[in-house]
Amino acid sequence: MIPVSTLSGKRVAVVGLGGSGLSTALALLEAGADVIAWDDGEGAREAAQAAGVSVAQLNASDFAHLAALVLSPGIPLTHPEPHSAVLAAQAAGVPVIGDIDLFFAERAVHAPNATVLAITGTNGKSTSTALAAHALEALGEPVAMGGNIGVPVLQLPPLGEGHTYVLECSSYQIDLTPHLAPTVGVHLNLSEDHLSRHGTMENYAAIKERLVAAAGHAIVGVDDDWSRAIADRLAASSKPLTRIATSGPLNDGVFARGSEIILASGGAFRRLMDIGGVASLRGAHNAQNVCAVVAALLALGHDANTLAPAIASFAGLPHRMEPVGKVGSVEFVNDSKATNADAAARALGSYDRIYWIVGGQAKSDGIAPLNGFFPQIVKAYLVGDAQDRFAATLDGHVPYVRAQTVEKAVELAGADALAAQDQAAEGATVLLSPACASWDQFASFEARGDAFKRAVAALIGEVGAGE
Repeated sequence: MIPVSTLSGKRVAVVGLGGSGLSTALALLEAGADVIAWDDGEGAREAAQAAGVSVAQLNASDFAHLAALVLSPGIPLTHPEPHSAVLAAQAAGVPVIGDIDLFFAERAVHAPNATVLAITGTNGKSTSTALAAHALEALGEPVAMGGNIGVPVLQLPPLGEGHTYVLECSSYQIDLTPHLAPTVGVHLNLSEDHLSRHGTMENYAAIKERLVAAAGHAIVGVDDDWSRAIADRLAASSKPLTRIATSGPLNDGVFARGSEIILASGGAFRRLMDIGGVASLRGAHNAQNVCAVVAALLALGHDANTLAPAIASFAGLPHRMEPVGKVGSVEFVNDSKATNADAAARALGSYDRIYWIVGGQAKSDGIAPLNGFFPQIVKAYLVGDAQDRFAATLDGHVPYVRAQTVEKAVELAGADALAAQDQAAEGATVLLSPACASWDQFASFEARGDAFKRAVAALIGEVGAGE
């Protein structure tokens, strides 16, 4: 745990007592802060009380005496409308921050030279964060990984113990971190997402840009127009910058040429590695992740000659193009983390004959942007709230069936793919890549992916029993 000594003896409100909120309250208490905490959910309040956190409804008079309001990232800051606690804090002139801001405040006081690699982007940030942490460990560095992935940032080992901190940062977290100051900051890409939270694409992009603008060295993907503009602005401000790309060569930076990772300097190219044989890094999107991590490791001072083995040994993350079973030539892949069309495109572009399980709680872009992949989809299996909307998009282009649930979709898709495998010259993939949030039927994308894996295991068991 990282005790928040910068607020020792001060009164602090914490709103939102999920994983990061509860750890924040405990880290504040550890350092002697006077904490008043609240969550709109009764279960979270009871869990906090059981952990020794004082829970009470915040009154308007409380805000006059607060040093800070620490908001959990899931609590609305601006859109669709600010939480009542945010409005009260703003009226009283109280700073509204998040746990990552507390981390950077502690670092500034106690370990200003502690290395922090912070990673953001619409898609790929979890894989890039995990890959970076893995590679650093393989290179012999003590690493602490957290933030939006795994461990809340204030539960990481104390500052000053020699760790390199690798943090995944969502736009929600960046919006609550005015004192961002990573050693190296990575921005992977931007596509339409979270607009219900940030209002406009322009605002969403501006929030993402804060992370790399605040970094000592910025690494920016330039495969999309929004991110390319960010890189150009940083270059104009003389920010130390490395561009990364998968869409074509760069004069300076790190880019992918197919599965090859190339370091460019002044127009001279050096091939660093080939990730074509690394199953956990399949697809152009993972080539972008590798480019980002390579650029980050180089910016942190690692020798280019040491990077390939460290990266090639990465096993991958659950729910991100995760192979979960195979029967004959039919592979079952869990890509439940693909909660928008751009993320689903990355998986669809990685396989040829696809039995696609898609749907859930649709986001604003729908699946129309994926029409370029329709020819390689043998059939689609629609689940969740988006079934009617997606059926209208697929109608006349891709055969589909309304499967309603993930479990039924696995049953139907598995039966179709297995029945066709003798006629197909090449293999096929039953792919869960929903292009949707999970909240219509599941508590999280992880729960949805776990349901898929259970259904696949049951199907494989039935097939095996019938042989």
